[in-house]
Amino acid sequence: MDDIFSQVREGNAFHVRVWLDNTENDLNQGDDHRFSLLHWAALEGRTNIVDMLIQRGARINATNMGDDTALHLAASHGHRDIVLMLLHNKANINAINEHGNTPLHYACFWQQDHIAEDLVNSGAIVAIANKYNESPMDKAKPYLSKMLKERAAALGQDLNKIPYKDRSWLGYKTRSRDATLSRHAGIDIQQLNLISRIASTHSGDVWRATWQGNDIVAKILSLRECTIRTSRDFQEEFPRLRIFNHPNILPVLACANQPPNLVILSQFMPFGSLFNVLHGETGIVVDQNQALRFALDIARGMEFLHSLEPMIPNFHLTSKHVMIDEDLAKINIDDPKYTAKDAPINAIDEDLTARINMADYQFTFHEKGKLYSPAWLAPEALSRNPADINQRAADMWSYAILLWELETREVPFAELSPMEIGMKVALEGLRLTVPPGISSHMSRLLKICMNVEPGKRPRFDMIIPILEKMKTSG
Repeated sequence: MDDIFSQVREGNAFHVRVWLDNTENDLNQGDDHRFSLLHWAALEGRTNIVDMLIQRGARINATNMGDDTALHLAASHGHRDIVLMLLHNKANINAINEHGNTPLHYACFWQQDHIAEDLVNSGAIVAIANKYNESPMDKAKPYLSKMLKERAAALGQDLNKIPYKDRSWLGYKTRSRDATLSRHAGIDIQQLNLISRIASTHSGDVWRATWQGNDIVAKILSLRECTIRTSRDFQEEFPRLRIFNHPNILPVLACANQPPNLVILSQFMPFGSLFNVLHGETGIVVDQNQALRFALDIARGMEFLHSLEPMIPNFHLTSKHVMIDEDLAKINIDDPKYTAKDAPINAIDEDLTARINMADYQFTFHEKGKLYSPAWLAPEALSRNPADINQRAADMWSYAILLWELETREVPFAELSPMEIGMKVALEGLRLTVPPGISSHMSRLLKICMNVEPGKRPRFDMIIPILEKMKTSG
């Protein structure tokens, strides 16, 4: 098959779908100019491929080397249906490229009248000036400029020109990932630049690092001894964790298999885990709508993992193993609270995304039989051999604990030690109680997901429609 960028440019939807079905292929990778697949599909007007990429989790606001987004390209080339599709999926309508131009600048310059009108009706600001002090109205023909000004005024926009601001130093662009991120498997550990240790846990040391200019997390497994067999098992198990084609799965990017060091690399997530967001001091306010979005994200990710045959073993769902991602292009950098790169998190004005972290997979040779987060584990998972339990049903119990956590913002069984939790849940019937004051729908969902009989717990494909309806009605 020709390279995937050529397939997208030529509109070969079947070949693109086959490529996307390979979990190791990264749909957010960029070519030599950091054009992503979505960039090329938007530029060439491949509507069906744009839709396919969005459904598979393409980053809507990824930028190329010139800081153009897919919306810039679709607007300038007159692909109205793609513009509307991108806007529906929360494209940053006022994104600026390296010249300070917004999608509206391009729509006006290329006389895409209907698209320009669509953009203004959807919130595009008509008065933003680029580096050359030109607003979109300065780029438009007189008749279009007059019409857009009248429409913007009717929508309450201030028509006074907004001076260009150089925001490149903020580092808020979400660039398409270097294609090498999805091509590499084994790497030389000497290529890693370890910056700071994020955590030291029972499973290993977690470092913030850079690799080939990318911000990554390097997890160095803690091992008593790294034998030839251990190294071989690591090499065999690692590839299954490279799941690039689902928006709610955070893949392992690469590994370094250089005994005595076994290292797995994943993308750096500045907010850390869901546990950190709910119970730490990130400054993120998780309201009911955001909690439901997280719940849906996690359910969709788990549904995908459960669809794999065979399933990936030894992955335990907890809030510590779910990472929180966001599209940096969505930061409201004009918010007065946003003054530097380390501005408070509440300067963010768009959705956050929950992604299941494959780097938290428990390798078969690593910490055999040890369970460190019993609060999230099903009673049968704490009392039986893994081969004797229904793993899908056990995951649903763990998911119910996550739902409880999202509803209450409390740590499950926080007053007990892990050993006490494990013993009491497995042997003494210790259970979380459904808190008062939550919706009747969520209360029922919690109860069915924590059914004492594993066979009576629902599947993830059964609860996703329920959560979607709750999100819509809420």
